[in-house]
Amino acid sequence: MFSCVKPYEGQNYSALKRACLRKKVLFEDPNFPATDDSLYYKGAPGPTVRWKRPKDICENPRLFVDGISSHDLHQGQVGNCWFVAACSSLASRESLWQKVIPDWKEQEWDPEKPDAYAGIFHFYFWRFGEWVDVVIDDRLPTVNNQLIYCHSNSCNEFWCALVEKAYAKLAGCYQALDGGNTADALVDFTGGVSEPIDLTEGDLVDDEAKRNQLFERVLKVHSRGGLISASIKAVTEADLEARLACGLVKGHAYAVTDVRKVRLGRGLLSFFKSEKLDMIRLRNPWGEREWNGPWSDTSEEWQKVSKSEREKMGVTVQDDGEFWMTFEDMCRYFTDIIKCRLINTSYLSIHKTWEETQLHGAWTQHEDPRLNRSGGCINHKDTFFQNPQYIFDVKKAEDEVLICIQQRPKRSTRQEGKGENLAIGFDIYKVEENRQYRMHSLQDKVASSIYINSRSVFLRTDQPEGHYVIIPTTFHPGHSGEFLLRVFTDVPSNCRELRLDAPPHSCWSSLCGYPQLVTQVHVQQAGGLKDSPTGANSYVIIKCEGDKVRSAVQKGTSTPKYDVKGIFYRKKPGQPITVQIWNHRVLKDEFLGQVHLKADPDDLQAQHTLHLRDRNSRQPSDLPGTITVQVLSSGSLLAI
Repeated sequence: MFSCVKPYEGQNYSALKRACLRKKVLFEDPNFPATDDSLYYKGAPGPTVRWKRPKDICENPRLFVDGISSHDLHQGQVGNCWFVAACSSLASRESLWQKVIPDWKEQEWDPEKPDAYAGIFHFYFWRFGEWVDVVIDDRLPTVNNQLIYCHSNSCNEFWCALVEKAYAKLAGCYQALDGGNTADALVDFTGGVSEPIDLTEGDLVDDEAKRNQLFERVLKVHSRGGLISASIKAVTEADLEARLACGLVKGHAYAVTDVRKVRLGRGLLSFFKSEKLDMIRLRNPWGEREWNGPWSDTSEEWQKVSKSEREKMGVTVQDDGEFWMTFEDMCRYFTDIIKCRLINTSYLSIHKTWEETQLHGAWTQHEDPRLNRSGGCINHKDTFFQNPQYIFDVKKAEDEVLICIQQRPKRSTRQEGKGENLAIGFDIYKVEENRQYRMHSLQDKVASSIYINSRSVFLRTDQPEGHYVIIPTTFHPGHSGEFLLRVFTDVPSNCRELRLDAPPHSCWSSLCGYPQLVTQVHVQQAGGLKDSPTGANSYVIIKCEGDKVRSAVQKGTSTPKYDVKGIFYRKKPGQPITVQIWNHRVLKDEFLGQVHLKADPDDLQAQHTLHLRDRNSRQPSDLPGTITVQVLSSGSLLAI
């Protein structure tokens, strides 16, 4: 996974450390200096900040004291509870934090070998489709000899302060971490995909079935190593970090540190009783101020749970910011959950594996509409199809598809100011079975993401077998930016970009001809087919100039709904398109009838219901059944 980690800004950790040890100096990072530029991108500094190395702040500095724990962290002065909540989640997953903090034993201070310390650390983060290795020195910002940003319970433990510094370097400066997004940090720690869930939708408090379904999904993400956070939306400025009567804080990110079904009852009774409670454990990054409702640390509800079960759950009565609550209460008081799934692509796993496609793209402006790739959302109908387009296949009868689009992260620096995200989103359209060129007109929209100015947008959708086009866009036309498209399916989706508008001209075009018409044939349904005791198992074939499209078999019905489309670029407009219906049999398929379509651009009637005919070329006669088709033709190859 980390064999191709890319050094950030070209800084090689091992080479820099060797050079410092050889010269017997402590590392000073020229790319993230100990100056105000590394603290702020705008505004005047507050109290005088002094950058100090851990050895100047305390005695016996350590990376970890008594291991790593979600209890280690406290927020500090910058408004980055979102980042600290993500770190709390990270600390609860050994397999994950050991990826973010590589070679942690080698990076740890060794009191017996002080000469082996070079004041240099490095951390791995996932950024825009690749893992990057971020190198920092150990100089940390302090006021009155106290760390002013993220710090640990133990004054000589520095892992969280150093991870935060590396992350601030990625963002441009410490101030850039103010008011960020937990979902971004969770993705950067794992390379996973974040899915936001609005708890205010769907009446989860009163609808037990929906709530149980959501809990199972949250439990699955947690049990498979994913990271989760929760928050209560602050509607006004006054709401921000306002404490509610129940002890929870608005506009504040909480880390979810455990999810489980808790067995109620004591002794043997608990094994015979089937009653279990959906519970969730959260942590406030402030390290204090807890939930004081049912199942809070000192509440009487804990008497319903055996001592051994309480010990297993790690229940304490300290005001350490960590607390349990029922999932029902969580849905009642919290407004948002962010699930960061770790996408399992290993074929050796016992859990569901995913096929992932990662494609880099860009919204770019050009005067020529054919070359412009910045058309804005569907509100801008004249330019919408000028956006990048990607086609993928669903090859199962139905498949769960995860789609995520991420714009390149913006840095906030003194020179460039605050990096602002574009409002982005995407639409998904079901298209013809044989489409190879870009869409130029609207097809059936089957799913759509929200449009939001966040770094990434996610959508989970279930779709039937077929071909689909994703059109990622900025909300307004004319905006430029890079993006990463990630598509996850159960079987390979063959996802790729559609670059060409129409069949290209070649040296053979003058000899073999070039298409004069484009025709879309949509076979909707048939009726009154030749029946059998169990009904026909029929399918459709659309034929045009050597190209063919075949539908799936519709089993056991004489009135099948095919809903299959084909698109054809026709060199011989006078040659009709043939649509045939066949009955699928074990030994040999049975011909049920066909129709010929002229597909003339001048035909003003798009939809036709036609009687099936036999294959006699001289005097075709009617066969049982009709077929309903919709036909669109145009002399412009850029019309469909």
